[in-house]
Amino acid sequence: MDYAELAVTTNFSFLRGASHPQEMVACADELGLAAIGIADRNSFAGVVRAYAEAKERKIKFLPGVRLVALDGFEVLAYPTDRNAYGRLCRLLTNGNRKAKKAECHLSVADIRAASEGQMLIALPPDRLNAAFTAHLAELGEAAPGRVFLGAVHRHQGHERQRFARLADCARRHNTPLVALNDVHYHSPDRRPLADVLTCIREKCTITEAGFRLNANAERYLKSADEMLRLFAGHEDAVRRSVEIVQQCRFSLGDLKYEYPDEPVPPGKTPQEHLADLAWAGAKKRFPHGIPEEIKTNINEELRIIADLDYPRYFLTVHDVVAYARSQNILCQGRGSAANSTVCFCLGITEVNPQSTKLLFSRFISQARNEPPDIDVDFEHERREEVIQGIYQKYGKERTALAATVITYQARSAIRDVGARSICAGGGFRSRQ
Repeated sequence: MDYAELAVTTNFSFLRGASHPQEMVACADELGLAAIGIADRNSFAGVVRAYAEAKERKIKFLPGVRLVALDGFEVLAYPTDRNAYGRLCRLLTNGNRKAKKAECHLSVADIRAASEGQMLIALPPDRLNAAFTAHLAELGEAAPGRVFLGAVHRHQGHERQRFARLADCARRHNTPLVALNDVHYHSPDRRPLADVLTCIREKCTITEAGFRLNANAERYLKSADEMLRLFAGHEDAVRRSVEIVQQCRFSLGDLKYEYPDEPVPPGKTPQEHLADLAWAGAKKRFPHGIPEEIKTNINEELRIIADLDYPRYFLTVHDVVAYARSQNILCQGRGSAANSTVCFCLGITEVNPQSTKLLFSRFISQARNEPPDIDVDFEHERREEVIQGIYQKYGKERTALAATVITYQARSAIRDVGARSICAGGGFRSRQ
């Protein structure tokens, strides 16, 4: 029987996961799992690296998210199509906007409202309670046939009785049981690292952590045979993991750039408008006549831009630069965009194509089939004016600053690990 692990937390759930997404995917592939789903805590941050690793392998990959509500209710969400993925992204955006930095405020009502098109796996607390079962029932009514109850083997003495209670709860609420391992690291030898991460998160030392640490080192990826052994008597719960995977048709490969619909004159396409701007700019750049070499460059670049469907991208950048110049804000395009005659004619860059040999293929290549990178610098003191101008034109609902995920550097990692490994008596204790 095949098995897919759908409860995987990576190091992109900061101070919780102890393995990289790539390690999780590689290990799942080596174990022969049918699929693996990455679901980090209120974030899609780990799915891109996991997707890139899965593309190099044969294993199916599902992008998901572990939704954690303010009252502690947790559910794994896997979108079945592109629209469902969009609803999850919108849910997380709203949750982050309602909270202070590094937090995400979600309610169970928020999760229900975004449940269309999602495969949902509710994660029960150690002891079932009325609040959880009420939320489970409400979610089951909102998304009939797409809500499941997750079961994790805790390796304690009463697992058979606990599984029986979970199975009974699943039957009563029509939310079938599905086997999970709540993975936090790909290999058991990462357990010491997971303990240290817990101590840093909880602001305590190893000796003070107590029950805040996991009771064992079982939160690693397991094979289908091992999961069948652990879920003896509930084999359907193992099989159900693959059934969920079969319902999820969405892939990150379905995503593509969707540029703003720039205003163009009536009766013209974005490509035609871009061509008009390029030729008008060429006349300004070369008031004594456009050289034949420049005409050839413009025609060839416009052809490639049209073939790759990038005219709206160029119009957007031109619009931002034009706004800055209208406000007398200094700006300058740089990087590979300086190899483009069209960018020069649009006023984005200042490298005269007559004075240097341009390598347009460094900027855009049909062989690469990826969007070009147009970097524009704005004067530091007035950069905020440009940002606010973009917000005003496109709206705050459709505009955002790009975010980066920071990682530990050696110095801060050593400091935090050392601080959380000190015993109460003042000595240092290594957990090997």
